[in-house]
Amino acid sequence: MTSLYHDIIFGPIHSRRLGLSLGVNLLPTESKLCSFDCIYCECGWNGEHPGKKRFNARDDVRTLLEKTLREMVDGGTPPDVITFAGNGEPTLHPDFEAIIDDTLALRDRLCPKAKVSVLSNSTQIHRDDVRRALLRVDNNILKLDSAFDSTVRIVDNPQSASYSVRGIVELMKRFDGRFIMQTMFLRGEYEGQPIDNTTEEEVEAWLRLVEETRPRQVMVYSLDRDTPCQTLEKVSREELERIALRVRALGIECSVA
Repeated sequence: MTSLYHDIIFGPIHSRRLGLSLGVNLLPTESKLCSFDCIYCECGWNGEHPGKKRFNARDDVRTLLEKTLREMVDGGTPPDVITFAGNGEPTLHPDFEAIIDDTLALRDRLCPKAKVSVLSNSTQIHRDDVRRALLRVDNNILKLDSAFDSTVRIVDNPQSASYSVRGIVELMKRFDGRFIMQTMFLRGEYEGQPIDNTTEEEVEAWLRLVEETRPRQVMVYSLDRDTPCQTLEKVSREELERIALRVRALGIECSVA
C-alpha cells in the first residue's frame, strides 16, 4: 500500500543507497506535489492526493531540522546523510536554494560528517537557482529512467507536455559530471501497454546517454516498495549487476541497490 510522508522531517531510515538517512519533505504533508506521476511511486498517484498543495515554510524546515539534528547528535546517532525527498519533487519549492543553504549551515555546525543529498526527477534543472543549489550538495541525484521519450511518458508520466529526454540530457551536461544519475529498471504492463526498460535496445540507448553526460556515479535499482500500478515486476539483482558492469566499462562508478 502506497503512503505519504506526514511530517516535514522524517526518519531516520536505513537507506539502501545512502546509509542512515534523515529525510526532509518540502512538499505538502497531507498531499502530493510532483512534476512526474510515476507508475512506481511509493507515494501513490498524484490524483489520489487532492489536498492543499502548499509547500512547507523555509523557517519551519530549518527549525525542525535543527531540533532533530541536535537530538540525534546528543543521542550519539548522527545521520550519515540528510536527504531531500518526500511527497513529490523537492526542487519545485520556490525557496529551494535558500533551504539548501540553511541545511548546509546546520550540517556544518552540528554534524559535519553528514552528507546532504537531493533526490530529484531532473525536471527543474533548467532553473539557475536549482542548478546552483544542486551543485552545492554532496549527492546531487538526478533521475533518468530511459533514453526514449515514449518509455518515460509511460513510466514517469511527466506532467509537462514539453518534457523531452534530449532536453534533460543537455541540461545534465551543464553539470560537467558533478551529479549522480539514478535509474529505475522495471518491467510489466500499464493500461495494456508492455513496459520493459531492460531490453537490449533500451539499455544500449541509455548507456549512450550515460557516456554522453558522464556522471560521477550511476545508481541502478528496481522496485522495493509498494507501487500504485500493481502489474509491475522487480528486476533481479543479477540483471542489475550485468547493467552495472556495462556502466563500469565506460569508466564510471555504478552502484546496485
